[in-house]
This record gives sequence, structure tokens and C-alpha cells, in this order.
Amino acid sequence: MTFRIGVVTFPGSLDERDAQRAIRLAGAEAVELWHGEHDLKGVDAIVLPGGFSYGDYLRAGAIAAVSPIMSEVIDAAGTGMPVLGICNGFQMLVEAHLLPGGLIRNAHQQFIRRDQGLRVENADTAWTNEFATGDEIIIPLKNGDGGYIADAETLKRVEGEGRVAFRYTGLNPNGSLNDIAGLTNERGNVVGLMPHPEHAVEAGFGPDTEVAMRSGVDGLRFFTSALRALAAV
Repeated sequence: MTFRIGVVTFPGSLDERDAQRAIRLAGAEAVELWHGEHDLKGVDAIVLPGGFSYGDYLRAGAIAAVSPIMSEVIDAAGTGMPVLGICNGFQMLVEAHLLPGGLIRNAHQQFIRRDQGLRVENADTAWTNEFATGDEIIIPLKNGDGGYIADAETLKRVEGEGRVAFRYTGLNPNGSLNDIAGLTNERGNVVGLMPHPEHAVEAGFGPDTEVAMRSGVDGLRFFTSALRALAAV
């Protein structure tokens, strides 16, 4: 059975084509979805891609979070459908209250682009089940509004409930509290993170590793994890 994973395009999206390619490399069918429609086209999972939706006006992800299709995404997430938010997509997920907290301007006030070390903190989600907790991976990062924030009570809750999916290693690139790079919801079907796994899916085009330049393919396991989760249902 070939699973179908939808990728939503918003005005200002940049990485939807990369996400579609990652989905195909993982062995699924990539389905184009449009922000202004209410039709999810019968997909089995959804990716909200990176970019600068609506020019990041108001707040990054804030306008996209109330786009017509997001009402369908929210409903689908409520039924257990896997939903992945990457960078701007992560911002949409917190603005839509599918994940707690918020994302603000990087602490150093500069856009950052680098290959970033991450530690997998939760390997029991729909998008991380092909990792092991404690795995250290390298995923490209590029953002200007990636600083994760939350009040003390929320921060205590996400830490205590094991809802931190990824943590930055080596350095904290944007001032995120507790080095948080990604989160999951309580059910484990919704995951958001600032780094871009779709840019680490094909040898020769990924981040540098100790093995060779541009050899990193850690991002591919995000998408094969989703297929594994869908197959298990």
C-alpha cells in the first residue's frame, strides 16, 4: 500500500518542493495541498513546510494558522493523523495551539543557517519512531524566529510529560529555552521542529558528517517513521 502525504503550500512557502521530494524518497506519494481550500484530498498525513508564510507579518505563522485549510488540519490532528510542522510549519502549529508555547526572534537578532546537531528526546512519536531516544543527528537549520518560549508552568509540563521531541546539541543557535528544538503533542501524532529534515534525505545533498561532505541523511527517518506509524494502524 502506498501512503499519501499532503504538503500544504501557503503564500511565502519555500520548502514545499523539498518536502515533497523527501516524501517520495521515503516511499510515499506526495500530494499538493493549497492553503485556501478545505480539501485534504484523502491524505494519510500532513506536512506544513518551511518558509515565510504571508511574509511573517504579525508573527511568524500567525496568519497561516487561520488559513482555511488549517481548520481541516486541526480536525485531522484531533483524529490522530500524523502532522509534521517544519520551521515555519512549527510556528503555525504553536499559533494554532496544536503545540504549546511560542517562537520569537532569535536571541542574537540574526537569521541563522547552519548544520545543527540535535538529540532525539522522544522516539515514540509518529515522526520519530525510527530513531532511538538519545540518538544524535545532524539536520540543517535556517531561521530568524526560532527562539522557543513558554511560561514556567508550560515548560515544566512539556518537560515532565516527555513532550520535548528534540534538543539542540553543541550550541543553542537561537536562545530557545531548555535548548528545545522540537515538540510533540501528548498523543504523539503532531510534531514540530525548527530544523529542516527535508534537507537531509539524499546523499550528496545533505549536511556534512564525519563520514563525508554532504553525506547526512538523518532527515529521511522522519518520513519513514510516518510510514511506519501509518502501517501500524
